[in-house]
Amino acid sequence: MTATVAEAPAPGANRALWTSTVAFTTCFAVWTIFSIIGIGVKDQLGLSETQFGLLIGTPILTGSLIRVVLGVWADQIGGRRVFAGVMILAAIATYLTSYADTYGELLVAALGVGIAGGSFSVGVTYVSKFFPPAKQGTALGIFGAGNVGAAVTKFLAPFVMVASGWQAVAVAWAAGLVVMAVLFLVLTKEDPEQQARARENRKAAPMASQLSVLKNIQVWRFALYYFFVFGAFVALALWLPRYLIGVYHLDVKSAGMLAAFYSVPASLFRIYGGTLSDRYGARSVMYVTFAVSVLCTFMLSYPPTTYIIEGVTGPITFRTEMGLIPFLVVIFILGFFMSLGKAAVFKHIPVYYPNHVGAVGGLVGMVGGLGGFVLPLAFGALNDLTGVWTSCFVLLFALVSVALAWMHFAIRHMEATAARKGVSEKMPEFPEMRGFGEPGVVVPPRAGPIADWRPEDPEFWRSGGRAVARRNLWVSTYCLLLSFAVWMVWSVVVARLPAIGFEFTTGQLFWLAALPGLSGATLRIFYAFLVPIFGGRLWTTLSTASLLIPAFGIGYAVQNPETPYLIFLVLALLCGFGGGNFASSMANISYFFPKAEKGNALAINAGLGNLGVSVMQFLVPVVVTMSLFGALGGQAQVATDGTQYWMQNAGFVWVPLIMIGSVAAWFGMNDILSAKASFAEQAAIFGRLHTWLMCWLYTGTFGTFIGMSAGFPLLAKLVFPEVNALKYAFVGPLLGAISRAGTGWVSDRYGGARVSLLVFLVQIAAILGMIFFLDAQSFWGFFSMVLLLFLASGVGNASTFQMIPGILRQEVDRTEPGLPEVERRLQAERESAAVIGFTSAIAAYGAFYIPKAYGSSIELTGTANAALWGFLIFYVSCAVLTWIAYSGPRGILHDVERRLAPAKTAAMPA
Repeated sequence: MTATVAEAPAPGANRALWTSTVAFTTCFAVWTIFSIIGIGVKDQLGLSETQFGLLIGTPILTGSLIRVVLGVWADQIGGRRVFAGVMILAAIATYLTSYADTYGELLVAALGVGIAGGSFSVGVTYVSKFFPPAKQGTALGIFGAGNVGAAVTKFLAPFVMVASGWQAVAVAWAAGLVVMAVLFLVLTKEDPEQQARARENRKAAPMASQLSVLKNIQVWRFALYYFFVFGAFVALALWLPRYLIGVYHLDVKSAGMLAAFYSVPASLFRIYGGTLSDRYGARSVMYVTFAVSVLCTFMLSYPPTTYIIEGVTGPITFRTEMGLIPFLVVIFILGFFMSLGKAAVFKHIPVYYPNHVGAVGGLVGMVGGLGGFVLPLAFGALNDLTGVWTSCFVLLFALVSVALAWMHFAIRHMEATAARKGVSEKMPEFPEMRGFGEPGVVVPPRAGPIADWRPEDPEFWRSGGRAVARRNLWVSTYCLLLSFAVWMVWSVVVARLPAIGFEFTTGQLFWLAALPGLSGATLRIFYAFLVPIFGGRLWTTLSTASLLIPAFGIGYAVQNPETPYLIFLVLALLCGFGGGNFASSMANISYFFPKAEKGNALAINAGLGNLGVSVMQFLVPVVVTMSLFGALGGQAQVATDGTQYWMQNAGFVWVPLIMIGSVAAWFGMNDILSAKASFAEQAAIFGRLHTWLMCWLYTGTFGTFIGMSAGFPLLAKLVFPEVNALKYAFVGPLLGAISRAGTGWVSDRYGGARVSLLVFLVQIAAILGMIFFLDAQSFWGFFSMVLLLFLASGVGNASTFQMIPGILRQEVDRTEPGLPEVERRLQAERESAAVIGFTSAIAAYGAFYIPKAYGSSIELTGTANAALWGFLIFYVSCAVLTWIAYSGPRGILHDVERRLAPAKTAAMPA
């Protein structure tokens, strides 16, 4: 029997949906009742952590194991009757729980209470039959929001238990379940399939037929996703009251209410997850869910730790721990994204298996429910074995990391298979489900990757290509702006550290300003090759989310003057995550635009991305003077002059912006399948001389921009102590970023090599001016020359990148004459993207060597003049190299830029 697709919900659909949702909420409240009354039982009977974990997990076990059978029965005899029967049986078992006196009796009673959990597979089967596939994601998301019943129990049960004992909770919850069963029967009617079967006098499919679909291994893999998003949710819903009491020493009422702070978003936002799955595809939602969960569980895994470092003058003690408020914020975020994932998993069941929703939904729900049984037991056992409270989150971190890795590599395997079959091959939402499902069911293609991308085709570009490319450009630019802001945040923070009690030497401060440049440049070498391997959308999402680590770390570290210097060194290195993102961002955007628009597109991406430095240098000095996040942000630090600073805001201010960027990257960007390439395919660039020559030249432009951004604030504070240079530090990076974003067209029109030569001559003049005004002790003269240097470097950043595609196109034509024209073009584009990323990596070392050169020059000679003379010599070499190799009469771009060569060799940035 093939599935039929209805255009509109069946009559009575909304009443069935909302009544079922309320009924499921009531069942879920009963199902998780032991998370509260178990605390009273534990104290009364003196249970161990393992015994407590077994008690609260036993109902979950029963509710999970019976889901398959109940789901099939719902298909066979109708969900309405089965749903009501489940509620009555669960109510009887819950009422009898109040008479249990021993641990053994409570375990038996808990088995009966677990019947309430089986209502999930019954409700999914019942509700899905009222709605067409296009609306099932939202409908099942609304129904699944009944998980909020866990929060109902945590809010109300503690007050009843404190007032009348845990037995009173069982009696009251049983009565509520009976009332709900009666209302459900009164307000609902049989589902459309049951009504049709009754009219046609047709029998339901036998149990064996219903269960036959479970032989597909893909169904079992599908269930594993639910093991985390639902099983871990249930486990935490049960475990959090105990965790909050043990770790933060709260009373049972406060612990129950705060645990509900996790349960509510992890339930209600399931509705939104269903809507997102209908609109963007469930796989996209699953990817974001797993990625954010990895980050959250990693942060929650770190236990309170006291460090003792043997310092020069004696032991230095330092302690790190997550306070209650940060814990609640992170657990809220985790619950929110798990709620999206729960809806995404169940979006596909009625689409792939419309005639076996009960069996498949029952199996998936069973495996997820088993997670709710196994994990609390494991949490208790880990506590007994390790004595570390955060061990439960270590387990969840390992679980979700495996799930994310498994899903990603399964998807990549399918993409590779599709690419071998042809770029027009369509792929379903979940590759591991490909080729399965029921006969006659058409599985929709997944969103995200673009198989057919032809930006050089005018019709393709006008009909939709430009809109897609621009959307990817603007999302990428926003994420890159944040990356530069986090990368360079130390340039402002280090200048404030001495005033708030950090006793670091001048050399140590310059090291902190320089290390982000060192790590960022090194990471760029690897990041440059990762977009073709992982895909631009996934890599942009993950690389942007990685900025949360240094952002949170800085916020915590600067609040305590006793924080060891070693911790600051590590955080400075981690800020390099932001620097590495530039290489992958530029490589990714280069694939989206035709040659005629690449120069401007890359100038916008890089120029406005560079603007992050200026935004940071303007924003951070402002936000550190106010209590931006109230109690969530921590206490102020008092400077030596009595001024209050909230230096933690230098890190915390980026956290919400980074979260927005990560979500925007996943839902707003695309992967171009034809851009996929292995590292070996890109490694050809290392054998080309021009790769290394362009590294030298780009170091002269971008290395100057980023190095001066990192080094100028501290340099100005040391050589002109009477001037508050931090107020003006943002102007230089702002000028450099705007000049880069606004002058890409100049290089497109006049030629990148000619513009680059002029840039280096201006930089030589600017360095000579800096030396003159530094000797004259004129801050404003010195600052004007710094601005000229920033302006020239911004123009040069655009012009040097504009040169690369033209150079590579000629090199590939020269070295691969036997390849067809189309293949030579694709190879040149791949190598151009790789060279852009690699040159940006090498040039980024300017963020390290320029601050270090200033610091070393001041320590050795007392002035910065030696460093400036070294920079002057370097700029002279860049000008000479540009003239000889590219723009002069014998340069390879001389004829191209003067329009003497064929048009096909005209260079545009990549």
